[in-house]
Amino acid sequence: MTRRAPLVLALCCSVLLTGYSGASGDSGLEMRLKKVDSPIVVDGHVEALWNQADSTSDFTQFSPFHGNEPSRKTVAKLLATEHSLFCLILCYEEQDNIQRNTGVLDDFGGDLVSIMLDTFCDRRTAYKFAVSASGVRADCRLLDDARNRDYSWDGVWFSAAQIHDWGFAVEMEIPYRSILYDEELKEWGVDFDRWIPTLNEDIYWCKYEENEGLRVSKFGKLAFEDFYPSVRGLNLEIYPVGILTADYLEDSKYDLSPNAGIDIFYNPSQRLTFQLTGNPDFAQIEADPFAFNITRYESYFDERRPFFTEGNEVFMPSGRDRSSGFYQPLELFYSRRIGKKLPDGSEVPLLLGTKAVGRAGEWEYGGFLALTGEKDYVLGGESLTESEALFSSVRVKRQILENSSVGLLYVGKNSEHEKTGVIDIDGAFRSADWQLSYQIARSYKDSEGDFAASAGLMMPKETWTGALRGRYIGEDFDVDEVGFVPWKGTAELTGLVGPRWYFDEGYVRQTLIYAGGVLDYEKVDAYTDRAAVLGINMQFRNNWGYEISLVTGRAKELDKEFALNEVNFSSWSNISAKWNGSLWGGYAKTYNFSRDYLAFFSWAEGEVDWHALDILDLGSSLGVFIEGNPDNRIEDVTYNARPFLSLTPVNDLSVRLYLDNVYVRSTGRIEQIIGGLLFSYNFRPKSWIYLAINEVQDRSTEYGAIGTPLPNRLHVTDRACVVKVKYLFYF
Repeated sequence: MTRRAPLVLALCCSVLLTGYSGASGDSGLEMRLKKVDSPIVVDGHVEALWNQADSTSDFTQFSPFHGNEPSRKTVAKLLATEHSLFCLILCYEEQDNIQRNTGVLDDFGGDLVSIMLDTFCDRRTAYKFAVSASGVRADCRLLDDARNRDYSWDGVWFSAAQIHDWGFAVEMEIPYRSILYDEELKEWGVDFDRWIPTLNEDIYWCKYEENEGLRVSKFGKLAFEDFYPSVRGLNLEIYPVGILTADYLEDSKYDLSPNAGIDIFYNPSQRLTFQLTGNPDFAQIEADPFAFNITRYESYFDERRPFFTEGNEVFMPSGRDRSSGFYQPLELFYSRRIGKKLPDGSEVPLLLGTKAVGRAGEWEYGGFLALTGEKDYVLGGESLTESEALFSSVRVKRQILENSSVGLLYVGKNSEHEKTGVIDIDGAFRSADWQLSYQIARSYKDSEGDFAASAGLMMPKETWTGALRGRYIGEDFDVDEVGFVPWKGTAELTGLVGPRWYFDEGYVRQTLIYAGGVLDYEKVDAYTDRAAVLGINMQFRNNWGYEISLVTGRAKELDKEFALNEVNFSSWSNISAKWNGSLWGGYAKTYNFSRDYLAFFSWAEGEVDWHALDILDLGSSLGVFIEGNPDNRIEDVTYNARPFLSLTPVNDLSVRLYLDNVYVRSTGRIEQIIGGLLFSYNFRPKSWIYLAINEVQDRSTEYGAIGTPLPNRLHVTDRACVVKVKYLFYF
């Protein structure tokens, strides 16, 4: 594989440079966008001016009865001015059936409408703007023909919702300068969506196949009538950030640290965005949850820092499929490595960061730079220093063959003592009902390095589903300083296929049965695990479903070869406006690396959320982890509960309390508690006030004033309070 890789890279480069882009598909639906000179007031009341707008009421059910006429009437209208696009959606419904939950940006429930815009007509990506009946907003980017969604994107746009005696109305204003688009296009792609929770009904203007789901490539046309969208002003966003942090030291003493930073967004054109952050605050708003791990590999935690989450899809390899989760490309750019936590709990300071992302015809590109400062820390009584380092990434991607893409990615870290990084070629060939993704990467660490590759094929056909994925990671493939690929010296191949049935009537909406096999090689064991898989997935019309899978075969961990038997189950439910939840778990015989022996392991985890009031949510997650021993007896049981309370007295203002605690049966006591409070207020677009308090208590060793060990007890190991204000100046 190593000898062939350069040839594969050359072939992929040839495709990248000579790729063909054909004509896009068409749903046959079209709306005309008319420009008006009169101002439009966004207040949820229907003005006479809207009589001039083109409109549509020809919606189609996607669920629960695919292809049927909607149960309720919906009308969507569009108008434009010199500076903005305006959307009005009228939703007919009895007032008592309208769910009017309060919420905050990207986090709410209840009746919902949205507009989706493909502003480059590339049939792969789009913006989505959604508003609830109570006026709460959500926005995101649709990626990979809507197979993925990026909710880290936040735009500057405005909306209002109003309840009427016939139902409710939603108005939206989307300034052109808030989005990227091709100024030379005469039309965009467009679709509308309405979610009716009392009926579990999801309706669209465009019709999508049930096995495919939402697809940008099947959007309708939005044709501009005698004008082109234009933009005026500097297209500049400036966010001064004020921070006050109180860090717990000991004996009720705190270190108060006032600070300030700034974030800048600048769009010199509608195809290019610059982002700059100076002295950013990366104080954790909510502590990482407890993660139970008995494998030989480190645990993965999501990125939560806004500078890294905003626009991160540009630097991600193609082909990620979050909807099924079956295929995930190797994560070569793991931003939590930047400004990381050190072994003594301190953090490496991030001094400066900047990004640039843009488009030119069929090309997408991005660049990233971050400078971290020097930091001293202590490990095992030894004083060490994390050197100043420069992190960088460059991304180039080209659209080919209508709805496919190929790209290059570079990620690197340069410091005084080390140069490390990775170069990647990746892409995806896709149509509406299948996607073939691929990725080839080469790491380097000074003069050493190795190859890795992954590929995945998803084929959700109407009467059957097939899936195939493979992964190879060289023994010396090391991206630990920039990415998250801990599985060195491994290879894996998994294939699944089976029939699928959709039912036009009745309680059951879909049934899928699948079977296949798994080959999994680890060089450290010098053995290839092999197993057969059989599973069933059922989904019901009242919004719940379950999946059960059985795995059997032979496996080896270290010097232990054994019969592999595993059962996995999951269930999800959202059948009520007041309750939703999920449950998953399983049983397996595996090697417990935390205890260094082969034994059974069983787990069950679940989440429940009770919408007690329109303004109040109560809920909890609970995990139970049962470790066996070589005598087939229970060695220990660990319980992890995370109850929470979320209060939203008015839209965009929320108070959240949570408590993450770990109880171990063998000790008969709580071993760790993580508690937190988060107050957040989104008082205008992209402007926030935060108050966050986090505390961690555990039973780690502590010492008295003269250095003698104290009795084992729960004690505070970390406590922090952060006040943060972020305000948008928009030009």
